[in-house]
Amino acid sequence: MTIDVREATSADTILARCDILAAHSSLPDGLIERVYLSKEHAEVNALAAEWMAEAGMTTWQDAAGNQCGRLEGAVPGLPALLLGSHLDTVPSAGRYDGILGVLTAIAVVQRIRASGRPLPFALEVVAFADEEGTRFGRALLGSRALAGTWDDAWWELRGEDGVTLRDAFTAWGLDPARIGEAARRPEELVGYLEAHIEQGPYLEDENRALGIVSSIAGARRFLVTVIGKAGHSGTPYERRRDALAGAADAIIAIERIARSAQLIATVGHLEVFPDAVNVIPGKVEFSLDLRGEYDSERDRIWTVIQDMLSDICRQRRLRWESVETHSAPAAVCSARLRGVIAEGIRSTGDRRPMSLFSKAGHDAMAVAEIAEIGMLFVRCEGGVSHNPAEHVTEADVAATIDAFERAVLALADETDAAAADSAVSPDGV
Repeated sequence: MTIDVREATSADTILARCDILAAHSSLPDGLIERVYLSKEHAEVNALAAEWMAEAGMTTWQDAAGNQCGRLEGAVPGLPALLLGSHLDTVPSAGRYDGILGVLTAIAVVQRIRASGRPLPFALEVVAFADEEGTRFGRALLGSRALAGTWDDAWWELRGEDGVTLRDAFTAWGLDPARIGEAARRPEELVGYLEAHIEQGPYLEDENRALGIVSSIAGARRFLVTVIGKAGHSGTPYERRRDALAGAADAIIAIERIARSAQLIATVGHLEVFPDAVNVIPGKVEFSLDLRGEYDSERDRIWTVIQDMLSDICRQRRLRWESVETHSAPAAVCSARLRGVIAEGIRSTGDRRPMSLFSKAGHDAMAVAEIAEIGMLFVRCEGGVSHNPAEHVTEADVAATIDAFERAVLALADETDAAAADSAVSPDGV
């Protein structure tokens, strides 16, 4: 690499770009929030496109608002190895979740282009527009569009401002009728690689910078409503039908059930009606995010939770109902792509790379519908994510870029070797 390319693709540059993107936020006082189809979304797409172009890629924004770039392989038109992550955030986010993966991908493409090595596939970078689902409550919208699994029912989703997804699309300059143009076909892709901070403490506990993702948890999300009867706070206990007390019992039981099954269950949203200090709550809504390594076990536990809810509501003279708001199957990373990531990590000096199950969801889950997937995890201080305290070290980011580059080149080596083998006749002539 020339000095200019080395500097442009250094960990210091990547971290500086993370800081630049962090400034594009809808929140004041240095807090970060960047949601789908916002002006901040447009701003960071423009920056990503600029950096992709500097790396030698042709760029475009697809029909879902994902920012894309492409570097051709040895000959134009080859299937592409897709690299990427997302640029949207949760409220009061950190500056590395998703963002580090996009910037790493751009840096790796720039290094490979500068090396002059012709690859047996094209390289494409995608900065997904909406992984978190912050604005419309539906995660993976950008990657679902790319995978061709968009559901037209989503057009009627509404954000807190009351704006539908359809209207937000139009206002942002996208055409809902063209959403299908974002979809990629399996034959267009070699696979998908994503670098992402680890949302857990396991790498740090083992003093490792990097790890290989084995699989990604399958997630189901529900909005559960517990219904009782509102009443004055002076109502005797034996006559109360307190929806909040019932919901509280249920939430504690959900934690107990999930822990005993070694699954992840999170109640992150709760709303009480009528929400007055001297009124017994007549209705409570709460979210449930249920995740597991195996879909069958996750679904079995949801059945156990439903039975528990029924028992609690019967005892307290309440009733309950639920709506499923999200469902994603578990995604297993392919042996081939796990192998090249392992080679990438070994090239940084870790001779026995650690394998990790991802309890958090990622865009790779959606892309798995149409291509093999592989993920590289990066140590994050304390395992903290979705929080301003997210922190990665410059040394770990440098190792990430080096390992990711080596993983891409290892896949190219394998592809070239397979092509050479297939060109040899059975008698070796």
